[in-house]
Amino acid sequence: MTNAHPTEIAVAVAGFGWMGRVHTNAYLRQRHHFPEAPTIRLGAVADEVPGRAEEAAAQFGFGAALTDWRDIAADENIDAVSITAPNFLHREIGVAMAEAGKHIWIEKPVGLSSEDAKAVAAAVEKAGVQSTVGFNYRHAPAVAMAHDLIASGELGTITHSRFRFLSDYAAHPDGALSWRYENARGGSGVLGDLASHGVDLIRYLLGDIDAVVADTAVFIPQRAVPTGATSGHARATGGKLGAVENDDFVSALVRLASGGRVTLDASRVAVGEQNNYGFEIHGTKGAVYWDFRRMNELGTSLGSRYQDQPVTTVWVGPDAGAYARFQPGSASSMSYDDLKVIEGNNFITSIVDGKPQGATIADAVAAAETLDAITASVASGAWVGVR
Repeated sequence: MTNAHPTEIAVAVAGFGWMGRVHTNAYLRQRHHFPEAPTIRLGAVADEVPGRAEEAAAQFGFGAALTDWRDIAADENIDAVSITAPNFLHREIGVAMAEAGKHIWIEKPVGLSSEDAKAVAAAVEKAGVQSTVGFNYRHAPAVAMAHDLIASGELGTITHSRFRFLSDYAAHPDGALSWRYENARGGSGVLGDLASHGVDLIRYLLGDIDAVVADTAVFIPQRAVPTGATSGHARATGGKLGAVENDDFVSALVRLASGGRVTLDASRVAVGEQNNYGFEIHGTKGAVYWDFRRMNELGTSLGSRYQDQPVTTVWVGPDAGAYARFQPGSASSMSYDDLKVIEGNNFITSIVDGKPQGATIADAVAAAETLDAITASVASGAWVGVR
């Protein structure tokens, strides 16, 4: 992009499943919440599933409906691209878009391994384009408040914490054997899907990770092979069964560079758990508690009592993170999609200002290196250092 402060940015979306829709809505809502943002023009959408791109163009107003993402890379009128295709395509699409001079907003985990994430990072750096990665939970205003409390020393020295990402989206045994369950297309299973979010929150709130020791398990070893394209978490019964190749569950002990300790648990087959994502962080003086299902609340234990110190629920408000862009007073609800609007604004702002904002490809590389260390620890049964 030659204009240092563009008044219009032409965006495209590569891959139009659920997350492609989320990104598109985030673009359309930019000036609703961030009126200083430039105009966003939906230039093109690409998806290989027949008819899907055409439906997206008709519903959302994309200028072009394509079946091949390479046509986006070749379009000189596109400034920025959301990469919301399956994991195994992240590296190829990410590198190609960066080499074509497109800024990229790419979903985590950015490929199948740290090598994939590093390849995209190298292409971004060489091309001089901006990058944003879909670590959306760090944008919750309550998480921003927790970050500020920790950084200010209100909790003292952080001693030990628990981070959890538990869900039931794969708990049904009739869940179709989609790309998510294959090493070659999905990568590391729940590690890349949910634990990557946990790793990013740990790093964002508590700092660098020094070493990990971990265990993983597959609890539903076979699933039915779907006969056609799948979307979301589709079910399939009868027919051929295939092996689930990646992890349903992971539990890790994490040693921070600061000396603090963390437990990280993630599961995609946790019956009774729907988006049970959150953390409990303890320091020498206080603690904070957050649950995504009660996204706009933060539990805090602050003061000087140490023992028998009460926990207070704070209803976050306009002084926390980007809350004031959405609601005028405390305790009015925000949503998952709002977090993606904030993330999208980081992306757009980085393009306008030419400076990284929020989670970037460097954070994806750091998270991927931690996931690689977890995988190595599972294989060896020992502590593994994180590069």
